[in-house]
Amino acid sequence: MKRLTRKSVVLTVVTLLLVISIQGVPSAPMLANPVLYFIGSEPVEQSGKHYIRYNFDVLNKEIYPNDLFAAAVDLPPCGSNTKSARTWVDIYDQNGKRLNGFCALGKSSDLGKIWFSVEADSVPPSWVYIELNDRKTATKYKSNLADTTL
Repeated sequence: MKRLTRKSVVLTVVTLLLVISIQGVPSAPMLANPVLYFIGSEPVEQSGKHYIRYNFDVLNKEIYPNDLFAAAVDLPPCGSNTKSARTWVDIYDQNGKRLNGFCALGKSSDLGKIWFSVEADSVPPSWVYIELNDRKTATKYKSNLADTTL
């Protein structure tokens, strides 16, 4: 009888410690993946070079809480930006090559202003996708493949 009581106590203590430790770990919100779509392109010039900028929006951006994009001073900086966002957004071509990144979006509506550029005489990728990387919870949300033409 004594042995059963001791096992019960140990099991209870282990369960309690597990519950306490889990409460300290931030959990990722259950959110749908972003739905990316192309909104147009435009010529831009930078440092004397000519580029085409490809602009995108996220159809369901309103489902992402603004706190995902709040400044995260407790997380590693983005270059010299020590107030970079909790969630970073990267744009990739269909083969997984990173084309551009955004580490300082301030709110979910800023997902409507993401882009990448290629030199004007270069062929752009046919398809792109984005990943939202919630650095606080180590959760990634990957979008659909979006066309780069209308």
